[in-house]
Amino acid sequence: MTVTYPVGVLMMAYGGPGSLDELPGYLADIRSGRPTPRAILEEITHNYQQIGGTSPLLEVTQQQVAAVAARFDPGQVKFYLGMRHWSPWIEETIRDMLDDGITHAISMVLAPHYSSLSIAKYQERIRAGLEMYRGSIEFKHIASYHDAPKYIQALANRVHDGLRRWPEHQRDKVHVVFSAHSLPVRILEQGDPYDRQLRETARLVAERSGLREDQWSWSYQSAGRSPEPWLGPQIEEHIPELAKQGIKDIISIPVGFVSDHVEILYDIDIKAQAVARELGVRLERPPALNTDPLFIEQLADLIRERAATWLHPQE
Repeated sequence: MTVTYPVGVLMMAYGGPGSLDELPGYLADIRSGRPTPRAILEEITHNYQQIGGTSPLLEVTQQQVAAVAARFDPGQVKFYLGMRHWSPWIEETIRDMLDDGITHAISMVLAPHYSSLSIAKYQERIRAGLEMYRGSIEFKHIASYHDAPKYIQALANRVHDGLRRWPEHQRDKVHVVFSAHSLPVRILEQGDPYDRQLRETARLVAERSGLREDQWSWSYQSAGRSPEPWLGPQIEEHIPELAKQGIKDIISIPVGFVSDHVEILYDIDIKAQAVARELGVRLERPPALNTDPLFIEQLADLIRERAATWLHPQE
């Protein structure tokens, strides 16, 4: 096996607009060029205005990539960043990798749970980039890492961070809601592992955190704006149900997201928070993983494991 060094690592995220002016183009890309109805554009514009008019996702992702890259020899491994729905586009990053002479690469999406509607779409963009620029790179894909031990521990640490916001004698009554981005219900009929992986993550984090079975629950969030049914319950519907059960103290742990961005900063911190406040429920959300050292170490471990035969070929 002949490997040309450095080995490439392509880390990917969803993408987000850098300003309100970029929002129509960003939504058009998500919608495959279909026009965005005015009401939806106005709603999403309002959401972004509430969090400062821009998505912090690119900056956070750049920090994550830099933090992982710092754990590798740059002569052996070179890191790249590509976004699925905005600049820097995955296809353009593939062009850069080809120009740099990369022949072997690892791909990783900064989303721990596999779905044919999410992770698989990133891999399609990689193939499209290779076809577009008539190049060849042998890729090994890290498809999911929903049960990776340091990722689970980093989330458990977030649970404990949340619990510490209450006096010790009150913590037994605090309820933890784990959540992730909703997808259409049809993925269940297709045998997609997304829902199963998410619920396993939640269970593992709850166990690691020492939560009782009645002390945590699952919800989805951020459902798309389409007529087909989406996985639920949505968190803004789940919180009122918990309140009816007498639960007045809630910690939100969005396990499906590894960065603070609009689905957290608006959907949890503003939208869900407003629902909780109206019901007299205290809702706390510890920070997303972002550049948490334990999480970054886990990503580096996964890359090393996947690239081992290239970085340390057997004699």
